[in-house]
Amino acid sequence: KVDYDVCSNYGNWLYSAGIGNDPRDNRKFNMLKQGLDYDGDGDYVRLWVPELRGIKGADIHAPWALTSAALSQAGVILGETYPRPVVTAPEWSRHITQRPQGRSPRAGGRRGPAHPATQRKDRGIDFYFSPKKDA
Repeated sequence: KVDYDVCSNYGNWLYSAGIGNDPRDNRKFNMLKQGLDYDGDGDYVRLWVPELRGIKGADIHAPWALTSAALSQAGVILGETYPRPVVTAPEWSRHITQRPQGRSPRAGGRRGPAHPATQRKDRGIDFYFSPKKDA
């Protein structure tokens, strides 16, 4: 299945680049938070960024924050096998915790979405075009 909605994608790309139409001042797209919310275990990143496959769990979203020992264990050399970040936004720091590689604050070694799955189930285009289930 291919996810392609021209208007939505272009709008999201502009918003992500910080040049979209947003009435709120100083609004930024927080890529690290989105990664943690929607890819808590890092499976999507691991699929498309093979250089980071050795990093366990949610740590994959911020490899530059890992210790050199954790990077070495994962086979990642920043600046060689994976690029160093060009910029790190200050607001990312609250989503990066210093902990041993692969360990997260939630049980089961997983950092899940900020909202429970039951709250997220109606998000997306199907929410607007699907008949109401309780009507």
